[in-house]
Formats: sequence, C-alpha cells, structure tokens
Amino acid sequence: MDREIDMKEVSDGKLYGLRDMVKADCGGCEGCSDCCRSMGNSIILDPYDIYRLTIGLRRSFEKLLDKEIELNLVEGIILPNLKMSGIQEKCSFLNEEGRCTIHSFRPGICRIFPLGRYYENESFQYFLQVHECRKEPKTKIKVQKWIDTPNPKQNETFIIEWHYFLKSLSRRLEHTEEGSFRKSLSMYILKNFYLKPYEENQDFYEQFRIRLAEAKKL
Repeated sequence: MDREIDMKEVSDGKLYGLRDMVKADCGGCEGCSDCCRSMGNSIILDPYDIYRLTIGLRRSFEKLLDKEIELNLVEGIILPNLKMSGIQEKCSFLNEEGRCTIHSFRPGICRIFPLGRYYENESFQYFLQVHECRKEPKTKIKVQKWIDTPNPKQNETFIIEWHYFLKSLSRRLEHTEEGSFRKSLSMYILKNFYLKPYEENQDFYEQFRIRLAEAKKL
C-alpha cells in the first residue's frame, strides 16, 4: 500500500515506464541478498503473487502459511506478506547460500526492486530507490526486461485495479466503527482473493476481474 515518502530524498528525480532505461541492473546480485533480509512484514503479496507461488511450488495458500508467508493487518485489511525467519531475519525462501529458491516466480515487489511504484491519477509509474540497493556498480536496463513479468501491460493494469480497490476499501473502513463489519469485510477479501484457488488452465486476470466485480458489489 502507499508509503509517505519524499521523492526528492529517495529517488533520482525521474519517473519511468516499461520502455524506459533505468540504472537498476546489479548483475544478478552475484550472491548479495541484503534486500531479502530484515524486511519485516513489508513485502506484501497481491493475488497474482500468490497465484504464481501456489503454481510454482504446487502448494496451497494454506500450506504456504505454515512457514513461508504470514498475515498482517494493512490499513484495516488482512493481507499476506513474505515471512522473515531466524536470527538473520531472512526471507523464508532464501537458501543457505543466500540465493532465492523461487526466483523465476518471485513476487512483484521483489521483481521490481530497487524500483518502486509511484501511484498518481489512477495509474502508476516506476521510480528508482537510490538508497535501497547496496550492490554496485549498476548498469542501465530496460524497465520491462528488469521486471521480467509475463504480459507486462496486462499485469500493470491488474496492479492498478488491485491497488485502488484496496485504497477504496481502506477509506471505507476508516469511516466504519462497527467491528463485526470490518472483520467480515477483511475476511471476505482474504477468502475471495487468496484462499480460493485460481484455475491454472484459465487466464488469471479474467478470474481476478470476475472476483473483483463481485467484491465491488459489497
């Protein structure tokens, strides 16, 4: 969800689209895993992240909750995030060699790092977080190639729809004092978009939009 940040302090002052070149490529990290440690509950997972994880690992959402992910309250809504574990507070998908075991289907936030998303006017652009990644030197790479996500434009549309849907829910919950309603609405989101499996042989985005249309009727 949204963070209150000063773009002048955290970025290079530019906004990027999929076709733009950005100085973000760190050569495959070469063993560095700093961004996979001590992240708390900040790596929030969207429905597409869970869809890819359940298919890639052949495990249900409930099974992932046993070890690798956890639930937390985000602006009044229960959402899953990657779980940090052990003394080193490392991502549960990081192996002993410090390499990602789910790299080909890693979550969206992991894919774009060290980029972030700047939301404005019912859309978003990418920005370079200049203080977040310690790996140097970095070279220029096209944003779309760096993110390496299938159907990138369709994925961006999904991200926009999901982000602003959650924002509208959060605003609604801000003005709702009834605890039972807040809980039932949050549980509906969790069940409808995460616990209920998506069919692997059907287009994810079509399935998502059907669920989104139903949720907007609430």
